[in-house]
Amino acid sequence: MGIRTVVAASAVLALAASTTACSSSASSSSGGGKVSLSYGVWDATQVPAMQKIIAAFEAQNPTITVTIQQTPWADYWTKLQAAASGGSAPDVFWMNGPNFQLYASNNVLEPLTDVHPDTSVYPPALAKLYQYKGVQYGLPKDFDTVGLWYNKAIFDAAGVAYPTAAWTWADFQAAAKKLTDPGKGVYGVGANLEGQENFYDTIYQAGGYVISPDGKKSGYADPASIAGLKFWTDLVAAKESPSLKQMTDTAPLNLFESGKLAMYWGGSWDAKAFAANDTTKTGVDVAPLPAGVKKATIIHGLANVVFAHTSHPAQAEKFAAFLGSQQAAQIEADTGTVIPAYNGTQQSWVKAYPQYHLQSFLDQLPDAVPYPISKDTAAWNTLETTELTKAWDGSEPVDKAAADLATQMDAALAKEGS
Repeated sequence: MGIRTVVAASAVLALAASTTACSSSASSSSGGGKVSLSYGVWDATQVPAMQKIIAAFEAQNPTITVTIQQTPWADYWTKLQAAASGGSAPDVFWMNGPNFQLYASNNVLEPLTDVHPDTSVYPPALAKLYQYKGVQYGLPKDFDTVGLWYNKAIFDAAGVAYPTAAWTWADFQAAAKKLTDPGKGVYGVGANLEGQENFYDTIYQAGGYVISPDGKKSGYADPASIAGLKFWTDLVAAKESPSLKQMTDTAPLNLFESGKLAMYWGGSWDAKAFAANDTTKTGVDVAPLPAGVKKATIIHGLANVVFAHTSHPAQAEKFAAFLGSQQAAQIEADTGTVIPAYNGTQQSWVKAYPQYHLQSFLDQLPDAVPYPISKDTAAWNTLETTELTKAWDGSEPVDKAAADLATQMDAALAKEGS
């Protein structure tokens, strides 16, 4: 997922922002009542759009200036955690789903319920992702869902009709079989060991779940969840997907971009990269994910949050409210970089890449499922990788790997409540 990879920091790195700590070191007040805010982000490619948004905000608020603090993804969470613990985090900063509850539960974030009380302007599943104990702590900035990208030339050569919104698992599986051509080194799909782009989607499509709504129980021992895992491991066993080792050596995204995969479960974030690649620039398109016993796609997105110990809470909240506004979302949409979260502004993103049917990602919103998280998401994310690798490489039956994962994940979740 590149820059949009959702990774959680481990809660063992205790967030202990002092309640007496006040103000970030980068935030300052100058004479004349002017206030300077800091804004923490990680994606350099989005900085130009953020600068345009800041310019619009400053034009409306001449006594407030905002300076971007861009930290590369690799260092963002480590640096943020240290700054938050020391009371010097940016006044406003980006937050993702897997890390959200860790920060909210440690009183690092300012409640924003009164700042932007109408969250109906955002996709419901996304707004809910940034609620903790019923309180809104983050205002959605952008979002992504997952779609079925496909290589039109491979479909045409095999005489297989392109995917449609009516496709079921059976349609997808039949196509994967027909599209696989060992002689040409072409596989029907890459069954990657990834959550949002792969097994999370199929678990919910099968009627299963990853974590219970109260965050206390793993769903991996549920038969429906196991069916969602087998969807992928069966493709590997049938050699309609590369093996786990092959996909470790060469990522499915790269295999798809080089014409070795007929289909690829990828995100809305892939549109920009595909449009810049000679093979995928016009040779691929995207459709909604196929349905299992029901339709489902995992939704994730970033939110803007306010540091609870900022020296300038009123100004920081005002800036956060602007970031969550329709005006800011429209500015972001016009860049074509991400799907803005504010309802009604997404069409500019769709029109930015007219060669693809990007409406597919928006059409799935009614079936979107929030990215599964808890207070220490990182703890069981690690367990997922360890235990499910055994199912993907065939060293253990899927149901045993899933049962072992459920047992260990339940223990990890129990520690969160202790």
